[in-house]
Amino acid sequence: MSRFTGGDDFTLLPDLAVRTLGGSVIWANDEFFAEKENLVSPRPSEYRPATFGNKGQVYDGWETRRHRGEPGDDAAVVRLGVPGVIRGVVVDTAWFTGNFPPEVSLAALAVEGYPPTEEIAARTDWVSLLDRVKVDGDSRNPFAIDDENRWTHVKLTMHPDGGVARLRVHGEGRPDAALLGLGPLDLAALENGAIVLDCSNRFYSSPNQLLYPGLAREMGDGWETARRRDDGNDWVRIGLAGPGAIRLAEIDTSCFLGN
Repeated sequence: MSRFTGGDDFTLLPDLAVRTLGGSVIWANDEFFAEKENLVSPRPSEYRPATFGNKGQVYDGWETRRHRGEPGDDAAVVRLGVPGVIRGVVVDTAWFTGNFPPEVSLAALAVEGYPPTEEIAARTDWVSLLDRVKVDGDSRNPFAIDDENRWTHVKLTMHPDGGVARLRVHGEGRPDAALLGLGPLDLAALENGAIVLDCSNRFYSSPNQLLYPGLAREMGDGWETARRRDDGNDWVRIGLAGPGAIRLAEIDTSCFLGN
């Protein structure tokens, strides 16, 4: 059961597939017009008109060639940067107008270790999280997911072909149980199951980034609120990965100067 208190807006949860967290698109059966890796880019999709490459208009997304009546669909497999429970997905078709897929579906898999990508893509035990559903072009198409299992990979299928700019997989991190108990644990880490329950303000950036692994590379990697003009203070409430004895707390203000 989710501890998230943000109501029905699952997009307030972190994107488990984003490249910033280590997410990657490990396989696609076709990427003729635009590369599969664009699906997990952290920035919004961009478009510049009349920018043509050797395969036509350059798109900031994943786009496959036309099937022209050939049977079959196009699919891409994403390894989540943080394995966990998926609460919802956003299939973003930004800038794809006459070349978006009429329908999409999503399946998931829990994989041990790092087997070859072709082996993962060919497995027959993918579990459907989202049956074939209509999507609109040049729009964010959100779909809530009702499932409590821990997943490591998702497969996005376009029926039959087309282009998708971004795939956002929002959810809650869940650690590998085999790694627990081996030593000290960061109770406030997303990959260990910590979650932002609520906060006072998200104006400049998401508080979820407070729980990301590694060091911040720029100010945008942290949590920044709008400036207050009253006598209050801003706050964030974090649900820890689990009960524990806190031995050290670190508040990292790297890259914040004057604010």
